[in-house]
Amino acid sequence: MVVMKKTIKALALIVAVVAAATATAQDQQAAAPDTRVIPRNEFGHISFAGSKENPGNWNGLLGSLANRQPNQRGNIPENMPYDQVPFQDWAREEHAARTALGGANDPHTRCKPSGGARMFHTPYGMEILDVGDTVFMMGVGSPHSWRQIHMDGRAHPANPDPGFYGHSVGHWEGDTLVVDTVGFLGDEQFWISRDGFPHTEQLHTIEKFSRPDFDTLRYELTIDDPGAYTQTWTGGWFLTFGEGNEPFDYLCQENNLDPQRMTGTE
Repeated sequence: MVVMKKTIKALALIVAVVAAATATAQDQQAAAPDTRVIPRNEFGHISFAGSKENPGNWNGLLGSLANRQPNQRGNIPENMPYDQVPFQDWAREEHAARTALGGANDPHTRCKPSGGARMFHTPYGMEILDVGDTVFMMGVGSPHSWRQIHMDGRAHPANPDPGFYGHSVGHWEGDTLVVDTVGFLGDEQFWISRDGFPHTEQLHTIEKFSRPDFDTLRYELTIDDPGAYTQTWTGGWFLTFGEGNEPFDYLCQENNLDPQRMTGTE
């Protein structure tokens, strides 16, 4: 009996040691950075696109523009707590009303294009294609629409025609793509994020896109809208590379895969 007890204790110790070693190895693997080389394109820019060797695009479902809890998963470290967002009074009330309905009235779920961060809150992947004098951004899911960023040094027009995506001009700061956009449609047309943050036609955004490692895209949005906020503010999140993801035939108007969110239509 004594020998059996010693054997059981020995086996238990071995199991514990193996489990601890496995957990440590898993933790180390999870914490290890992706060491694959970040690709560059023919223009010498960091590439945000997939390739023949590594097909894929960007998934962006986790993040939000402000933290509901400290160090919220998926958000960039610069995100402020939600209670510090500099809302105008009406915008705070509108955001609270949208939150209470769980996003039921989000125009995006009714196949409407969405400017700002909302474009990067869509399942099925985001394609970003750099062709030199233009960068195209194309959403695969929901509105299945595209956006054009002028990279040829032009300025914004004096009076741009308002649109869902506005008028965008961009430039490179090192390996960071910086995009300046004005000329948005008003708040009733789209939300600037899935969180339901309001805006007005005064909205002016600065977006920054970078690729800190092969598997990660860092998205940062600065909002300047004196009609909805008392000062400029910044938020953003990380998107992950969806290996093997490629665009497919998704026409929201005929094939809405998310009808359960289309509530509150009464």
